[in-house]
Amino acid sequence: MPDDGEKAKKDEESEKPKQYEIIEDLPGVGPATAEKLRELGFQTVESLAIATIKELVPAGIGEKQAGKIISEARNTIAITFIRADELIKMRQNVQRLTTGSKAIDELVGGGLETQTITEFYGEYGVGKSILCHQLAVNAHLPEEKGGLNGAALYIDTENTFRPEWIVRMAEPLGIDPKEVAEKIIYCEAYNSDHQILLLEKSDKVIKENNIRLIIVDSLTAHFRSEYLGREMLAERQQRLNSHMHRLVRLARAFNAVAVVTNQVMSKPDAFFALAVEPVGGHVVAHTSHTRMFLRRTASGPVRIVRLVSSPYLPEGERIFKVTNEGIKDVTEEDEVKRRK
Repeated sequence: MPDDGEKAKKDEESEKPKQYEIIEDLPGVGPATAEKLRELGFQTVESLAIATIKELVPAGIGEKQAGKIISEARNTIAITFIRADELIKMRQNVQRLTTGSKAIDELVGGGLETQTITEFYGEYGVGKSILCHQLAVNAHLPEEKGGLNGAALYIDTENTFRPEWIVRMAEPLGIDPKEVAEKIIYCEAYNSDHQILLLEKSDKVIKENNIRLIIVDSLTAHFRSEYLGREMLAERQQRLNSHMHRLVRLARAFNAVAVVTNQVMSKPDAFFALAVEPVGGHVVAHTSHTRMFLRRTASGPVRIVRLVSSPYLPEGERIFKVTNEGIKDVTEEDEVKRRK
């Protein structure tokens, strides 16, 4: 006869959610259904956990079965109702990625948060893509140095990714550029449909490569060039909205940092406010958790970054500089030059 201790242990184990390694392990998912789900872009159990019923129906299954599959997948990653004090404990799992500048890190509470989207927007040539390169390198760093000890997924929509930057940025950090390059998974999106498809098919790549940083540089370039005129605005916004929600769901499922860059457009009617605003309107504004505006100064490489919105941090500004070795803090000498 088992004693009370053994019985309690068995009861505790029976209450734990089942762990499913591959989607075929889920109840109601046979080989044929699994193949159809993969064709739709659902490569992992985590991706099914963050799916909607309507997204699974095209696999040839009913809404009831789709609901059961999603429910089982969600039990695996423990999505449930929790108290605020439990949420505080869960928030301890949120990690932060350094930008390479202590000033910027301080502005955003210690670095860019995992499980959220951080948006950088600004005019052409202000350093958005260079900052993305720096983040991709920093993700490789150990956690005690501000990194995530993982890899980066870099979706490039404007052909601005340059491996030369990776070499320049890695060497001052004391890490092997070749080793860093092996940890950056790169793909170029040729149009908005391709961009959406790359993100939809990325869950398997993210899981297999321990990707902790997802970059889309830039988010709106293709959408802006392909959806012209007011008659196409609603469709563009709907697709952007779906695309960004996919991104945030991936960031949450894999505890990754999500970073997007955004273009700006002129505001001819702005006399006293900033003369530019980010593309994408309210859809992008509401979905980005942290929004940061980059702008130039009169002193060459020095830039100003403004925290425009955050779920819990106040607005503020800091300065940093773009160098041949990447993103750096401004020195006292740089500050003297800037004020002259």
